[in-house]
Amino acid sequence: MTSSILLPLHSYLRWLVLAALIFSIYRAARGYFSRRSFSKSDDAIRHWTATIAHIQFVVGMLVYLQSQLVKYFWNDFAAARANLELLFFGLIHSVLMLLAIVVLSIGSATAKRKASDVEKFKTMLVWYIVAFLIIIIAIPWPFSPLANRPLLR
Repeated sequence: MTSSILLPLHSYLRWLVLAALIFSIYRAARGYFSRRSFSKSDDAIRHWTATIAHIQFVVGMLVYLQSQLVKYFWNDFAAARANLELLFFGLIHSVLMLLAIVVLSIGSATAKRKASDVEKFKTMLVWYIVAFLIIIIAIPWPFSPLANRPLLR
């Protein structure tokens, strides 16, 4: 795939990941606090949130590997790490996003295997919130001192 295809796909998927995570957190909180049963819909939401995040991670890694900024960062690491924006996109962003995917995956797999519905909702709620917070930290917000990008390109 060329970057002309990957960049628009990456832009749409990142918003889909955030929307799916927010919806999953909402469903988990609603289920946990109201002591609902963990339905097939809840399980599908858990599964599809993780799947969408995994697809976004793969697309993000392809964009990362094709990025001229990242290539410069790794070719001249000593000089590039002094530049906060290069450090952010070359290392910090990708490491935090990988961590978020790992946390989300562990949460999804653990919730799936819990015996009670309350445990499933609680596990999903805690792990998905942690993954969401890591993602929020790793986003290059327009107001970020490390690296800023417009929210919509």
